[in-house]
Amino acid sequence: MKETLRNNLDEVIWNIEQARISVSEHHIVKLVAVGKYSDEKQIATLYELGQRAFGENQVQQLEQRMQHLEDLPLEWHMIGTLQTNKINKLIALRPALLQSLDSLKLAQALHQRLQDNQQTLPALLQINSAQEASKSGVKPEEAMDTYQEILERFPTIQLRGVMSIGAHTHDQQIVKKSFETTYKIFEQLQKNHQASICSMGMSNDYELAIKCGSNLVRIGSKLFN
Repeated sequence: MKETLRNNLDEVIWNIEQARISVSEHHIVKLVAVGKYSDEKQIATLYELGQRAFGENQVQQLEQRMQHLEDLPLEWHMIGTLQTNKINKLIALRPALLQSLDSLKLAQALHQRLQDNQQTLPALLQINSAQEASKSGVKPEEAMDTYQEILERFPTIQLRGVMSIGAHTHDQQIVKKSFETTYKIFEQLQKNHQASICSMGMSNDYELAIKCGSNLVRIGSKLFN
């Protein structure tokens, strides 16, 4: 198992490097390993191999893994859709980053609970740049205003940038266009609000996402399968 994981990690890092350098040698990209396809032993092994940031799609799964692997100094990200009935549980876990803040309504509910607990939470605004009904997130044309509104109204939420999921199609031009849409918004937010994270790209499209400007990729199956 360790050899397979080592080879998978090496290959992903090599691909990230190639894509990153094609943008600029100064372009730094963070890898978040998505635990959905793995077990705790595999996560611990990846930690041994040097991986530090891990993401989970469900609060329940995040809670279990944080508890079982608490001896390891891992950086945990919540990357899946957050239901309002799971907010209390999530903020008790204090993840390093919530990547999937997908609406003003969720921001308001989150802010209320964070305020009650005298806590803050770093987060990314999720943008539905592919404009697909199956995906969560704010519409691209509303992203700037929503970001600004969250900053002004909900100070317990520390917005760090944006996240999006590439278009669900084999047509690379359409996927590319969805990434470019998100990146254009990120550039504006970088300029106006010091945004620093543009999280785009998963196992099937992370190299393209990096070439479009992503500086954080979320990889699951390519590492663990």
